[in-house]
Amino acid sequence: MKTVVWVVSALLAVAFVMVGLGKLVSSGADLEAAADGIPVLLFRVAGVAEVLGAIGLVLPAATRIQPWLTPVAAAGLTSTMLCAVVANLSVGGGATALFPLVLGVLSAFVAWARRGPYAVAPRTTSEPVTARA
Repeated sequence: MKTVVWVVSALLAVAFVMVGLGKLVSSGADLEAAADGIPVLLFRVAGVAEVLGAIGLVLPAATRIQPWLTPVAAAGLTSTMLCAVVANLSVGGGATALFPLVLGVLSAFVAWARRGPYAVAPRTTSEPVTARA
Protein backbone atom coordinates (compact mmCIF):
# COMPACT_ATOMS: atom_id res chain seq x y z
CA MET A 1 0.00 0.00 0.00
CA LYS A 2 2.96 2.33 0.60
CA THR A 3 3.77 2.03 -3.10
CA VAL A 4 0.20 2.98 -4.01
CA VAL A 5 0.42 6.11 -1.86
CA TRP A 6 3.74 7.09 -3.49
CA VAL A 7 2.39 6.49 -7.01
CA VAL A 8 -0.80 8.47 -6.33
CA SER A 9 1.25 11.27 -4.75
CA ALA A 10 3.61 11.43 -7.72
CA LEU A 11 0.80 11.38 -10.28
CA LEU A 12 -1.08 14.06 -8.36
CA ALA A 13 2.07 16.18 -8.19
CA VAL A 14 2.51 15.95 -11.97
CA ALA A 15 -1.15 16.78 -12.57
CA PHE A 16 -1.12 19.76 -10.19
CA VAL A 17 2.11 21.15 -11.64
CA MET A 18 0.69 20.93 -15.15
CA VAL A 19 -2.66 22.47 -14.23
CA GLY A 20 -1.11 25.12 -11.98
CA LEU A 21 1.52 26.18 -14.49
CA GLY A 22 -1.18 26.37 -17.14
CA LYS A 23 -2.98 28.92 -15.01
CA LEU A 24 0.21 30.85 -14.34
CA VAL A 25 1.62 31.06 -17.86
CA SER A 26 -1.63 31.57 -19.76
CA SER A 27 -2.39 35.10 -20.83
CA GLY A 28 -5.00 37.06 -18.93
CA ALA A 29 -7.15 37.24 -22.05
CA ASP A 30 -7.15 33.46 -22.43
CA LEU A 31 -8.07 32.96 -18.79
CA GLU A 32 -10.78 35.60 -18.99
CA ALA A 33 -12.29 33.91 -22.05
CA ALA A 34 -12.45 30.59 -20.20
CA ALA A 35 -13.39 32.08 -16.85
CA ASP A 36 -17.12 32.57 -17.32
CA GLY A 37 -17.15 35.49 -14.89
CA ILE A 38 -14.59 34.16 -12.42
CA PRO A 39 -11.84 36.73 -11.74
CA VAL A 40 -8.52 36.03 -13.46
CA LEU A 41 -6.71 36.77 -10.19
CA LEU A 42 -8.49 33.80 -8.64
CA PHE A 43 -7.06 31.58 -11.38
CA ARG A 44 -3.57 32.90 -10.68
CA VAL A 45 -3.92 32.31 -6.93
CA ALA A 46 -5.19 28.79 -7.59
CA GLY A 47 -2.25 28.17 -9.92
CA VAL A 48 0.25 29.18 -7.24
CA ALA A 49 -1.56 27.02 -4.67
CA GLU A 50 -1.54 24.03 -7.02
CA VAL A 51 2.16 24.28 -7.85
CA LEU A 52 3.18 24.75 -4.21
CA GLY A 53 0.84 21.95 -3.17
CA ALA A 54 2.38 19.64 -5.77
CA ILE A 55 5.81 20.30 -4.32
CA GLY A 56 4.44 19.67 -0.83
CA LEU A 57 2.93 16.35 -1.86
CA VAL A 58 6.29 14.83 -2.66
CA LEU A 59 9.28 16.78 -1.37
CA PRO A 60 8.80 16.61 2.42
CA ALA A 61 8.00 12.88 2.38
CA ALA A 62 10.77 12.05 -0.09
CA THR A 63 13.45 13.92 1.86
CA ARG A 64 11.94 12.99 5.22
CA ILE A 65 12.50 16.60 6.28
CA GLN A 66 9.34 17.90 7.93
CA PRO A 67 7.21 15.06 6.48
CA TRP A 68 4.18 16.33 8.38
CA LEU A 69 3.91 18.96 5.63
CA THR A 70 2.83 16.31 3.08
CA PRO A 71 -0.62 15.64 4.60
CA VAL A 72 -1.03 19.38 5.14
CA ALA A 73 -0.33 20.01 1.45
CA ALA A 74 -2.69 17.21 0.45
CA ALA A 75 -5.45 18.60 2.67
CA GLY A 76 -4.91 22.07 1.22
CA LEU A 77 -5.17 20.69 -2.31
CA THR A 78 -8.34 18.84 -1.32
CA SER A 79 -9.95 22.08 -0.18
CA THR A 80 -8.72 23.85 -3.33
CA MET A 81 -10.32 21.16 -5.48
CA LEU A 82 -13.58 21.34 -3.53
CA CYS A 83 -13.66 25.06 -4.29
CA ALA A 84 -12.95 24.27 -7.95
CA VAL A 85 -15.86 21.82 -8.03
CA VAL A 86 -18.19 24.45 -6.56
CA ALA A 87 -16.94 27.06 -9.03
CA ASN A 88 -17.42 24.71 -11.98
CA LEU A 89 -20.92 23.77 -10.87
CA SER A 90 -21.87 27.41 -10.29
CA VAL A 91 -21.02 28.37 -13.87
CA GLY A 92 -23.09 25.48 -15.16
CA GLY A 93 -20.42 22.98 -16.12
CA GLY A 94 -21.34 19.69 -14.50
CA ALA A 95 -18.93 17.68 -16.62
CA THR A 96 -16.07 20.11 -16.00
CA ALA A 97 -16.42 19.52 -12.26
CA LEU A 98 -15.44 15.86 -12.65
CA PHE A 99 -11.68 16.40 -13.04
CA PRO A 100 -11.26 18.56 -9.90
CA LEU A 101 -13.53 16.15 -8.03
CA VAL A 102 -11.26 13.21 -8.87
CA LEU A 103 -8.15 15.21 -7.97
CA GLY A 104 -9.79 16.23 -4.68
CA VAL A 105 -10.70 12.66 -3.75
CA LEU A 106 -7.17 11.45 -4.54
CA SER A 107 -5.70 14.34 -2.54
CA ALA A 108 -7.93 13.43 0.40
CA PHE A 109 -6.67 9.84 0.13
CA VAL A 110 -3.04 11.02 0.29
CA ALA A 111 -3.83 13.31 3.24
CA TRP A 112 -5.44 10.40 5.11
CA ALA A 113 -2.65 7.96 4.27
CA ARG A 114 0.23 10.30 5.11
CA ARG A 115 -1.42 11.47 8.32
CA GLY A 116 -2.35 7.98 9.48
CA PRO A 117 -1.26 4.47 8.61
CA TYR A 118 1.35 5.37 5.98
CA ALA A 119 2.95 8.38 7.58
CA VAL A 120 6.59 9.00 6.78
CA ALA A 121 8.91 9.14 9.75
CA PRO A 122 11.13 12.20 10.00
CA ARG A 123 14.80 11.85 9.28
CA THR A 124 16.92 11.08 12.30
CA THR A 125 20.65 11.03 12.70
CA SER A 126 22.26 7.86 13.92
CA GLU A 127 25.07 9.78 15.60
CA PRO A 128 24.42 12.11 18.50
CA VAL A 129 25.21 15.73 17.88
CA THR A 130 28.05 16.85 20.07
CA ALA A 131 29.68 20.21 20.57
CA ARG A 132 33.13 20.42 19.05
CA ALA A 133 35.81 22.30 20.86
